[in-house]
Amino acid sequence: MTDVNPDRITGTITITVLPQDNGQYVCQMSLSPSDFTKEDIQCYGQTKEHAIAIALEQLADEYRRIAEERQNIDWDTVELSDTGEPIAKHYHVILHYERIAEEESKFEAMHNTIMGNTVVENAKITVIEIDPEIPIDPLTRSWD
Repeated sequence: MTDVNPDRITGTITITVLPQDNGQYVCQMSLSPSDFTKEDIQCYGQTKEHAIAIALEQLADEYRRIAEERQNIDWDTVELSDTGEPIAKHYHVILHYERIAEEESKFEAMHNTIMGNTVVENAKITVIEIDPEIPIDPLTRSWD
């Protein structure tokens, strides 16, 4: 008899990148077994790496959504201690924003993206409650 653990995920991710006639690429990603309703992910990119990055981001987005939904946390609930003080919790906050920029340079595309609060206001934000001891190193971006 095999011990089946419902909290364990085992499977294979197959990535196929195909060149297109226009010099661009399409990345087809298949999951086996599939954990969610999307059977395959298909993304276009300027380069092979760009197509793979977009497909992996779509996969990550789906798993972030699943992780957040399964916690079923009420956004407004504040847990109180026995003395009536609010208990601070730890959260992994993931901010994802993408846009197509038509600018004069790469610098202008980056600079005009980070100006103001547009990124935060239009981003997809995932908030996952975490144990304070979990060893998560938030992904940060350096603009060197």
